Amino acid sequence: MYELKINGRTYRVSAYEDEPLLWVIRERLRLTGTKFGCGMGVCGSCTVLIDGKAARSCLVPVSSVAGKEILTIEGIPENHPLKKAWIEEQVPQCGYCQSGQIMEAYALLLENPRPTKKQVIERMSSHLCRCGTYNRIVKAILKASGGKT
Repeated sequence: MYELKINGRTYRVSAYEDEPLLWVIRERLRLTGTKFGCGMGVCGSCTVLIDGKAARSCLVPVSSVAGKEILTIEGIPENHPLKKAWIEEQVPQCGYCQSGQIMEAYALLLENPRPTKKQVIERMSSHLCRCGTYNRIVKAILKASGGKT
């Protein structure tokens, strides 16, 4: 039994110690905004924040996060500037990668509230978007930060 702090709420959940956090979040707690993409930490679709740092939840064993603060896409308010910019810049097409992209962008803005375009591109380069909306993603992040788009 693990006690997990997710989006400011405490959950008690039974899981295997090596069970990926992704599956605990999605299947046991039914927080389905975090997506399964590749299962190997390559695509970024499953990104969540653990103690304020972006992490690929498909690679994180649930036993390693007990007592840590976990933030999923559901924990970011709908009126957050990042989510608003995402809509204004019409980022999503299929939308599948978007929660992971937003979580990585959120972590970036926590670390660096006013990143340059180059810093945004470098940070987001490890996330895959099959629809190819990379330019819109960069514009949305810069807009949310109040920087130049």
